[in-house]
This record gives sequence, structure tokens and C-alpha cells, in this order.
Amino acid sequence: MTEKKLAIIATKGTLDWAYPPFILASTAAALGYESEVFFTFYGLQLLKKKLDLKVSSLGNPGMPMPMPVPVFMQALPGMQAMMTSMMKKKMKSKGVADLEDLRDLCIEAEVKMIACQMTVDLFEMDTSEFISEVEYAGAAAFFEFAGESDICLYI
Repeated sequence: MTEKKLAIIATKGTLDWAYPPFILASTAAALGYESEVFFTFYGLQLLKKKLDLKVSSLGNPGMPMPMPVPVFMQALPGMQAMMTSMMKKKMKSKGVADLEDLRDLCIEAEVKMIACQMTVDLFEMDTSEFISEVEYAGAAAFFEFAGESDICLYI
């Protein structure tokens, strides 16, 4: 029997969008899937050694909030910091794993993490800021794996 494969494309670099690729990849690895995540554009933020991710309700009308906040108020200075603080407190109170811990779990489970070389070059990113477990490749290399995967997700 061949091993099942999960391919994920991670494109977002905010706190709320950082969880899905790591939760799904670590869960799949625990279930015996060979898992690979291709980080591109803003998703590359998730590969930095120091994760300082923010969350914003702007452009995210589905975000549950303790009270309704009009869109124009969400753009005020300090709102992003407040939203990030609220999200972190909520996650901690509900026992949600820390993002670094989830990423470490993926590393331990041998989830392959690929940084899009084109995007790294485009944004002139300093690769010394990335965790050492990152591999660098282009989209074509990812397609080799994704083309054989049982599940392919775009996040």
C-alpha cells in the first residue's frame, strides 16, 4: 500500500491564517500522510524564526467579535494590536496550541516545508530569518509532489 500524500499551499501571513496549514499538516502526518507545505507570498512569514504575526478583522467579516465594530472603526490606529491581543487571549483560554509549538510538531513529524524561491527573491527576503528546516524550491518542484497527492489544499 502506498503512503497517502497531503499538499498544502500557504499564502497568508496573519495569525489567524497561520494555524490552518500547521494544524492540517501535523494532523495528516499523525495519520500517516506524507505532508508538504509550499509557502509563498505572505505565507513566507510563517517560516520566520521569530513569529510576530498579527490579526485584523478588516476584510474578514466572518471574524467573531465580542461586540459589533463598524468597518470604519476597524481601520483606526491600535485596532490591529487590540484584535491580535483579543485573539491570542481567546486561543490561550481555550487551550489552543501555540503557533511555534504547532510548527515544531510539523517539523518533528517530518512535514516538508518549502519556501517559494521566486517569492523569496521577489521580496528580497533575508533567509537567515527563516527556520533552518526550510527547503527552497520553485512551483514546478512543488507540482511534482502535489500532482501525486491525494489531497491538495490552498490556504
